[in-house]
Parts: sequence; structure tokens; C-alpha cells
Amino acid sequence: MRALFIHQNFPGQFSHLARHLARDRNNVIVGMGEKPAIERLGPGLPGVKLAGYELSRSVTQGVHSYLRGMEHNVLRGQSVVRACMALKKRGFTPDLVVAHAGWGEALYLRDIYPDAKIVGYMEFFYHAEGKDVGFDPEFPTEFDRRFLLRTRNATQLVSMTGLDHGWSPTEWQKSLYPAEYQPRIEVIHEGVDTELIRPDESAAWRLPNGQVLTRRDEVLTLVNRHMEPYRGFHVFMRALPAIQKARPNAVTLIVGDDQTGYGAAAPDGLTWRQAMLRELDGKLDLSRIHFLGPLPYPDFLRMLQVSRAHAYLTYPFVLSWSMLEAMASGCTLLASATPPVTEVVRHGENGLLFDFFDQDALAAQAIEVLAKPEAFAGIREGARHTAVTRYDQKTVTLPAQVAFAERLLGR
Repeated sequence: MRALFIHQNFPGQFSHLARHLARDRNNVIVGMGEKPAIERLGPGLPGVKLAGYELSRSVTQGVHSYLRGMEHNVLRGQSVVRACMALKKRGFTPDLVVAHAGWGEALYLRDIYPDAKIVGYMEFFYHAEGKDVGFDPEFPTEFDRRFLLRTRNATQLVSMTGLDHGWSPTEWQKSLYPAEYQPRIEVIHEGVDTELIRPDESAAWRLPNGQVLTRRDEVLTLVNRHMEPYRGFHVFMRALPAIQKARPNAVTLIVGDDQTGYGAAAPDGLTWRQAMLRELDGKLDLSRIHFLGPLPYPDFLRMLQVSRAHAYLTYPFVLSWSMLEAMASGCTLLASATPPVTEVVRHGENGLLFDFFDQDALAAQAIEVLAKPEAFAGIREGARHTAVTRYDQKTVTLPAQVAFAERLLGR
């Protein structure tokens, strides 16, 4: 097999499949991404040959606001074309191409590789209402935004005309795409490594102040790439005063950076952390709240192993890997009842669900779990069972990805 994986931040969601295929010496596997991502990766994926691309210029100054993203994606698509032509000159033409469909990398692949099987990673198709946009009434959406979103979808719509198949990680994400394309979209999650990510009753985690936490401590955790409303940071913070009042020994660990990733910026030039601390001034015991920033992966996993209650909140949006990692770690999961969370979590079986906007419900659940962890042993076991049986990389998701690729190639 000769396969080409294209992702601006390679390897992205393709890490496990690319790594697996590269183990077969009869295969030639190439990973392509923006040059900074490729340079950061270095020799990180043994057997995978790497190819970087770079955009020739920035977006035209003064271009229509709806079209800035589209022009950027066209420039990215052109950069990918140049990188693919360079690979052709070196004798590499793939049988299979897998590319993220959202950023322009798949726009012109069919013109370069007319005989290849081309798969698009279909992560998110935008909607002006009923999904993430307009979900939170605290942050009303400007009417103009619906036109921007419709225009933003143009990249994927053009890309889809050149794809043989699509690949989405959840049924809900697949359902966002136009009905006529859905029959060609396969649902396979990237999965998590449940051998590496597992409960450890003896786990200990040292805070920056030297305090050592174990499973005997009342540890509440929240993990997101960015501390922002899209992932419920504001709701979580508003639940903390009640949790701290009821559980005076509870320690809260928050992982994530201060950037705004998906939604609106915080007011007055603040970060969302600053904005929420200002709103809750005098209501929190800050000595029991630890903002840890981004963590190295081994430290992150160790933290999950000492977590007694793990909160995960999200708008109807892309599902974070961290939720499945928390489940694999045997955490008692407190999760918002939003899709695609509800595709994975069943209330009272493998987690506890609450209305995204109901900070009191979140607080009540956290208080109960922190106070009586033994009462939720079955839920922790259910979470682990779900991670192992539905999302384990080695036994479930990776074999499904490999079978999908081989089926496309008629093998």
C-alpha cells in the first residue's frame, strides 16, 4: 500500500493508522502537514516519511470578511498541490489519500491523483442554528454570522465532490453533513490507548506547591485545551462556590491554556479565567483551585488517576479525546447532556449527565461524588468498560480503520 496522510497539524487524527501501516515494510506511508508541524514531529512516527508544505502568501488585505477563510483554504490547497507534485517527481504516487476536509487540503487532490482512493476526515459541518452556534444564550450570535458559516462550508462542499468516502469520529458529527453525502461517510473514532490509560489505585500526583494528592483525596478535575465557554468553563467556575462550601477539603485541578479557541473572546480584553475570577471575586477559596496550564501527557494521565470526579462540558461540538481518556482512567464522569457526549455516556451507567446550563446540578453531582466515591464504583467500572469495548485503539478503532482502508482498496 502507498498511502498519503494530509493534515495541517500532522499527524492529528491519523497518528495511529499511519503508524500501524508504516510497520509493514511493503507499505510506503507519507505524512504531509504544514512545515512547522512536520519539523516539530521530527522522527516521531517511525517508518512514516514526512513532507511539509508552506503557504505562498497571506490572505489578501481587504478581501470580503466571508471569504478570508475561503481564500486561506485555497492557498492551503495550492500549497498541498505543490507538495504533492514534488512527491510525484520523486516517484511517489499514492493508492490511498486521507486528508482533513475542513482546511482546504482536500480541495484539489482529485486533480492530482485521479486514480487514487481519496478519503476526507469529516470533522464538523457548520450550522447557523441548532448546533454550537447560538446554543448559549449568554453569548448571542450576530445575524451576519449565519452567512459567514454558510460560506465557510464551501471548502468542504467543494472538497467532497472529489472524495470517494468520508470518515467521521461520531454518528452525530456525521449527521451534520448534507444527507446526500452521509451514506459515504464511515463512523470510526480515533480511540484511546486503554492499556496505557487505566486506573491506578496507588497513583499519586504532586501539585506545584508540593502537596501530594492520591485517590483518598477529594479531587475534582476539568480538562480542556482552552478555558472558554465552548467547553463550559464559565458554568464549571460558577458551580465551584457551592462545591467548595459543601466540601471544604475538595481540591480542584484545571488543565488548559488561556487562549480563545472556538467562541467569543472574554470581555474587556481579559482571558476567560480572569473574567470568571472577577465575576466570582470573594466567592472562591483560590488556595484550593489550581490552574495547571497545559500538562505533559504522562502528568495529565497521572492526574486523571487521582481524580475522584471529572467534569466535562461542551456545546454541541467536536468530542474531546480527554473525555474518553477520563473514562478509561476510571473517573466518575460528570458530563453535559449535549451531543455527541450523549452518544457515549448513559446517565447512571457510565457517567452522570446534567443540563449544560445547570450549574446547580453540576455542583450537586460533584458534591455527592466527592463525598461518597464508593457509591459510584459501578459507574466508574462502566466508564472503563465503555472505553475498552468501544474505543480501545488496539482492539476496536484501529482494526476498524485498517479494515476501512483495505476495503476501499479492494483487499
